[in-house]
Amino acid sequence: MSSPPHPLFHFGMAGWWKIRDLETAYYKPTKKEEPTWPPKYWKFTLETSDDPKSEHAFVDFRRFGRIRLVDCTAEEMRNVSPLKENGPDPVADKDILTEEWLVQKLQSKHVPVKALLLDQANISGIGNWVGDELLYNAKIHPEQYSNTLSPAQMKQLHASIHYVCSMAVDLLAESDRFPEEWLFKHRWAKGKKDAPQRLPNGAKIKFVTVGGRTSAIVPSVQKKTGEVAADVKERDSEEEENGAEEHDVEEQKPKPKSKRKAQEDVEEDDQKPDSKKKSNKKAPTTPRGKKQATKNEVAITAQVDRVDGSHPTAEANITVKGGKKLPKPKATKDEEASKPPAKSSKRDESSGRRRSARISTNGK
Repeated sequence: MSSPPHPLFHFGMAGWWKIRDLETAYYKPTKKEEPTWPPKYWKFTLETSDDPKSEHAFVDFRRFGRIRLVDCTAEEMRNVSPLKENGPDPVADKDILTEEWLVQKLQSKHVPVKALLLDQANISGIGNWVGDELLYNAKIHPEQYSNTLSPAQMKQLHASIHYVCSMAVDLLAESDRFPEEWLFKHRWAKGKKDAPQRLPNGAKIKFVTVGGRTSAIVPSVQKKTGEVAADVKERDSEEEENGAEEHDVEEQKPKPKSKRKAQEDVEEDDQKPDSKKKSNKKAPTTPRGKKQATKNEVAITAQVDRVDGSHPTAEANITVKGGKKLPKPKATKDEEASKPPAKSSKRDESSGRRRSARISTNGK
């Protein structure tokens, strides 16, 4: 565009900018595509007002790409967010990414060197395979912590960064033109049957996960010369096991309770059932011949009329224990004689139900 705002394209891993009737991609699709427009997976199209007009399309089947309009001049775009949060580019910013700058960056962080290189806030433009390639070229193990590298290793890493990145850009990322000794030429055998995971000289290629990404290394070339993340984790786990054993051997002494904790324990005891409380009080005595009701018993006192119709002067105590009604106490001889004869029960032949006669308690 001739004036701001200017479009800023982030292609992500699979995004691309296509122009109608013009091939712009160096990587050919594995399957033949039909000449349709807009193209497959298009997310944004643009048509110019020139004569003849030009048609453009932004495609991204993985949807990692982004398009932003930046309100500034083209020369200032790298000084505006989000580009200003990125680190220097090894190809475009050779005057910034000097050996002294890289040494200061490596020594200021305690992370695996591969993870540092992949972080775009540190250095822009280094992806997964580029990071593996330059570390192989520098003979540095990707898991080694950045601040444990020797001065000679940091010097070589600086040279390898500029060599690999500049070579890839100069060859327009055409992998067929990459040097045969590069790891890139032989690292793609992982997961394929009968595919040799070795270099032409016989050196074995191994795969590890660093910074959340699969990393290809050649152990015979990339030696561990300092602490690496895997060694630190193993050492920490051993210290935890040794500490646990010593902790078990030592005698555990109970910690004294605070006043507040002691008060809470007392309140909890007050809220517990009576059977669980510890009390120094003696249980109240009961008259001889009578049984004291427990927590599972409910004493029910009911007044009943005498059979002769006099005023209720006697009380019958019925105790329910565990939800079941206990049998009533046996009546005296005088009470048995004064009771009217009970009516016999009859069976209803039609329904088979038993009819129970009610017992009169008023003497009528």
